[in-house]
Amino acid sequence: MTTTTLSSREFNQDVGRAKQAAQQGPVFITDHGKRAHVLLSIAEYQRLIGARDLQSLTDALAAPGLSDIEFEPARLTLSSQATEF
Repeated sequence: MTTTTLSSREFNQDVGRAKQAAQQGPVFITDHGKRAHVLLSIAEYQRLIGARDLQSLTDALAAPGLSDIEFEPARLTLSSQATEF
């Protein structure tokens, strides 16, 4: 895993380079010489947070544990009234 450090200016001037570097490891972006942000590939981010790759709403709703959540939305009552033109 390679770590890359770019200044904010370098990042703004060549985002493509930062994205390519993020495929090899984290890219630290500095402001005034101090690390302020980190750019990761989505695969690395998901690995860090332990997330699965959910491709659709159906996949998300079928995820384990969701059937245990109770959800009872309040009923909405609509009324209409005549409009004068």
